[in-house]
Amino acid sequence: MSSASKFNPAGWRVCVIGAQRSGVAAAAVLKSLGAHVLLSDSRQATAFEAQLVADAAASASEVAFGASPQVAVPEDFDLVVTSPGVNKNAEVLRRAVRLGIPVWAEIELAYRIAPCRIVAVTGTNGKTTTSILTADILNRCGIEAEVAGNVSADNIKRTLVDAAADAREENAVNRVIVAEISSFQLEWVEQFCPFVAMLTNITPDHLNRHANFEEYASAKANLFRAQTSAEHAIFNADDAASVEIAARGFHGTTLLVSNRSHLPSPSASVIDGWMTIDPTTEHDDPIHLLRCDEMPPSLPGAHSITNALMAGTAAYLCGAQPECIGSAIKGFAGVAHRMEIVAEVNGVCYINNSMCTNVAAAIASIEAVHGPCIVIAGGADKELEYAPLAVVLEKHTKFAILIGNVADKMDETFRAGGFQRIYRAETLEEAVNHAASEASAGDTVLLAPACASFDMFRDFEHRGAAFREAVQHLVEGGKTQ
Repeated sequence: MSSASKFNPAGWRVCVIGAQRSGVAAAAVLKSLGAHVLLSDSRQATAFEAQLVADAAASASEVAFGASPQVAVPEDFDLVVTSPGVNKNAEVLRRAVRLGIPVWAEIELAYRIAPCRIVAVTGTNGKTTTSILTADILNRCGIEAEVAGNVSADNIKRTLVDAAADAREENAVNRVIVAEISSFQLEWVEQFCPFVAMLTNITPDHLNRHANFEEYASAKANLFRAQTSAEHAIFNADDAASVEIAARGFHGTTLLVSNRSHLPSPSASVIDGWMTIDPTTEHDDPIHLLRCDEMPPSLPGAHSITNALMAGTAAYLCGAQPECIGSAIKGFAGVAHRMEIVAEVNGVCYINNSMCTNVAAAIASIEAVHGPCIVIAGGADKELEYAPLAVVLEKHTKFAILIGNVADKMDETFRAGGFQRIYRAETLEEAVNHAASEASAGDTVLLAPACASFDMFRDFEHRGAAFREAVQHLVEGGKTQ
């Protein structure tokens, strides 16, 4: 439970930095609670859509586009709330620190006003699936839950501060907010203290924002810093970086999860083919959730067992009954752009995994595919090391089709690593069509970019929609079975 009843910003003067979705939401909530809010952005208003400019004006007491640090953070303000898109080293935030003005992330504000429990999920890969699966389990088990935070999956887009404000207005103390949390959101937290905090894994990512991997991992670790023994911290025992963070000595009650090993309690792991929770006392029997061979097609691969164990354990800690948890996992429909089965055409399965934006995610998704695989990869470079992909491509794929700005770099890296079965395409549609022309019945064509999307698309959802559209053209060509 958060400290919502103690937080009252009425009469405060608050700067909100960044006029995108989370900034506008934070400004609107603060204004509704009686604060004087200055919402600013360093970009000019012409850089935004007209509707967003109008929303910004309505959300705040005053708005400043094209704002200098001096305009964005006046000396006589009480608080700065920053959007995750603002680099922590930006001059506007450094000015706030120099002036001694507290800086909060939007999720810190959300925690301070939320009257209900928050389940928070962070990590490099699996955050969205684990978050949506957790909320789905809770709702199916009779515990009201909603998804918020950094989550983005077609129509699922809700800031944590919006969800917290609605829960506060409705006095929904029994609701659970399941929040996907990014490393950017964790750079400015103080009291943020989820009832359950989960770390799915940590592999190199966002190194175009964070100075190095260690800084990235430390940001993720901030999720656990304010927890006490009354809260729960769930870590992936199969991921070395997660284990290292678990060993840092945080105060939350720690529970390890593994899809490989039977761990000492308290833990969740696979025992005799069952996804199982070992309770916190030696006198309790293990709790069986679901047999691994009953996992739905929407959750393929070993990494999905880890995600399901984490989600099921979090739901159990929130009061869900074990038999209901297993049934909910078995009935999970999946998440858009995450190993999403789009269609089968001439016996070839087309899978949209557009959210696969780093190397570890690409490896996990390729390994999750049964049978011969054709991979479409490439996009905007995030300064990652692509060599590990060459080994997996050689072992698991018939060939790869490369697109986007990073195609040259990937091509050179893969060939140097011994993988030569490479084609190039100028567009995603061309890549899909070439894959279709070469694929045989029983093959899978997998979009697993391992890169950001911003070279060719607005975002990963736009890329995934383009993949769906290209596959739909195959369907409309009368090639479906």
